[in-house]
Amino acid sequence: MNATVSGPLWSDTVAFDNIARPILSQNIEVDVAIVGAGFTGLWTTYYLKKLAPHLSIAILDANHVGFGASGRNGGWCSALFPASFNKLAKLFGPDQAKRMHNAMVGNIAEIARVIELENIDCDWSHGGTVIAARNRVQLDRARDEVTEHSANGLPASDLEFLSAAELASHANFSDALGGTFTPHCAAINPAKLVHGLAKVVENLGVRIFENSPVIQISKYKVVSDNATVTAKYIVRATEGYSPTIKQARRSVVPVYSLMIATEPLSDSFWQTTGLNNRQTFSDFRNLVIYGQRTADNRIAFGGRGAPYHFGSAITPQNDLVPNVHSLLEKTLLELFPDVAGSKITHAWGGALGIARDWMASCGLDDETGIAWAGGYVGDGVSTSNLAGRTLADLICGQSSDLTTLPWVNHQSRNWEIEPFRWLGINSALFAVKHADAVEAKHGRTSKVNSLLDRLIGE
Repeated sequence: MNATVSGPLWSDTVAFDNIARPILSQNIEVDVAIVGAGFTGLWTTYYLKKLAPHLSIAILDANHVGFGASGRNGGWCSALFPASFNKLAKLFGPDQAKRMHNAMVGNIAEIARVIELENIDCDWSHGGTVIAARNRVQLDRARDEVTEHSANGLPASDLEFLSAAELASHANFSDALGGTFTPHCAAINPAKLVHGLAKVVENLGVRIFENSPVIQISKYKVVSDNATVTAKYIVRATEGYSPTIKQARRSVVPVYSLMIATEPLSDSFWQTTGLNNRQTFSDFRNLVIYGQRTADNRIAFGGRGAPYHFGSAITPQNDLVPNVHSLLEKTLLELFPDVAGSKITHAWGGALGIARDWMASCGLDDETGIAWAGGYVGDGVSTSNLAGRTLADLICGQSSDLTTLPWVNHQSRNWEIEPFRWLGINSALFAVKHADAVEAKHGRTSKVNSLLDRLIGE
């Protein structure tokens, strides 16, 4: 696998406009300090300025706006939440699980509203998500998911089972036996959205400091390499990069998801393949894959499979894992054989954050004034908006439907110390790959699946 560019496709589509954002070089005092200039930090800032325009806010980022997952992800703005409905119902009750589901569905319309209001061009296409079942075990999984959805009292329009013919009306996957469709997803260019949001909040008077890594957060203080910010409220919006901050080293683990992008594909390819509404797509294997048809008619395709790096290491070298990128290319060719012969123009990766119980959370410690959000497990494009709205309400002291959602102030326990988390996470990764191999070869569910469910608390 040889890609022309080792870096996110999305970065090539964003005009940075030669913005020279400053480094934090002297001590400052603000009402709210935001650590992280990705979706969580920017959405929180946006809604804070809408609720309380008088607030002074400063954002610090170790690199630049959208450097992390917000500028590297697959561009799914979906209603997916890391914890399943059943897990939420078990922890908080079915009514709270339904509230969380409805809040995530509502996110899509809210993000679309802001994009239109603020005139942000991010290649938005609300085409939904189609997931293919390509063997009998996957087909059973698809049916079970729809049955479970109905049994939980959720609207049938949220998730539809598709026959093979119905699936083909969305996309022409190879070896497809059926699948599912949900309307609750939009394909976007994430870098355009994150940079658009940054411009919006700067126009609202917010200062963004780049190349200003934060090394410590404490009550009323954010300490960077060169200076200190004093603030009544501090928001840790660092997601997969949280282990770089002393107080949050074991709050999440950074797990890499990798991506490739093809060259723009021909009209004849798309006439055969479909995805005419730019539906995001996947299949029902255990090891997560995800893709979209981009606005310029490429396929941007990604998946898990990269190893967890000892000590929660996050380095540029980890963005490229040749054997995993090659496997992504092979998998894409299996899904859509007509992509054969097309060039892979980009290959990249990035770290996403996973909490020990696979439960995303957001909250505010009233005693210290420190707020947080994260643990999105790769579903952060939309979930970060919900976090931003919720944190804005909490900081402004407003009780709302958002501040009583079950994920608010949820506390996940810390990950194990090394080498136990390295052994555990990479063993689980091996088990997931093994489960897919068993299903493909023998047409039965692997016994490993139930062990994996227990690992993440399902």
